Amino acid sequence: MTDQRYNHKNQLKQDSVGTANIKEMGTSNVPIHSKRSNIHCMTIIGQIEGHMILPPQNKTTKYEHVLPQLTAIEQSEEIEGLLLILNTVGGDVEAGLAIAEMVSSMSKPSVSLVLGGGHSIGVPLSVCTDYSFIASTATMTIHPIRVSGMVVGGPQTYEYFNKMQERVSNFIIKHASITKERLNELLYNTGELTQDVGTVLIGSDAVENNLINEVGGLKEALDKLRELIEKKKEKKS
Repeated sequence: MTDQRYNHKNQLKQDSVGTANIKEMGTSNVPIHSKRSNIHCMTIIGQIEGHMILPPQNKTTKYEHVLPQLTAIEQSEEIEGLLLILNTVGGDVEAGLAIAEMVSSMSKPSVSLVLGGGHSIGVPLSVCTDYSFIASTATMTIHPIRVSGMVVGGPQTYEYFNKMQERVSNFIIKHASITKERLNELLYNTGELTQDVGTVLIGSDAVENNLINEVGGLKEALDKLRELIEKKKEKKS
C-alpha cells in the first residue's frame, strides 16, 4: 500500500514536471546533463530593456538581470568560459553598452554567436567577446543612434548625440578589426535602407567587413571557447 502511494506521488510529480516543460520548452522531454558543464550560456534576445520598462508583450533582456549574472560568472570557480548567444533588435544604448563593457572586462574566455540578428546596439554586444561567430543567415543592422519622442532642437542636443555615437563607435573599433573610416561608411550609408540611414550585413558580409571573426554555428563557437579555455590553463601552468 505504501509503495502504491509512493509511486502515485512520484507519477504526479513527473506529470507536473512534464507539464511545466511543455509550457516553457515546448516538449515534455528536456535533456539532463550527465555532468556539470564548465561553460555558461547566456542569451541576449528580443529588445534590450534599460531605464524604461517596455510593454509586457515585448520579448526583452533586462540589463539589471544580466549584470549580476556576469558578476557571478566571473567569481565562479566552476565556470571557465562564457558563450554569449544573440538574437536582438537592439534597444537601450546605455544598457547595451553596460552589458558589453562588463563582458569585455571579464577575465574568463568568452565567445559570441549571432543567430537571427544582432542589430543596432546588438553590434557592440556581438563584438565584446574574445572571439565572435555569426550564422550564415544572421543579419546585423548598423545605423546611427536614433531616438523617439520630443527632442529639443539646439546645438547641445546635436553634441550629445554625437558623443553618444562616438562611445558606441569607439567600442566597436576597439573590439573588432574594422577601421573607423569603414564603420562610418556603413553607419551613414544612404543607398540601402529605404527609410533610414545605415547598412544591413548578412553572415559573411559581417566577416568581410572585419566586424565578426568567423561564420559558424554552435559547434564552432563551443570548439573555439574550449580552445580559449585550454590556452588560458596552459598560461597559468
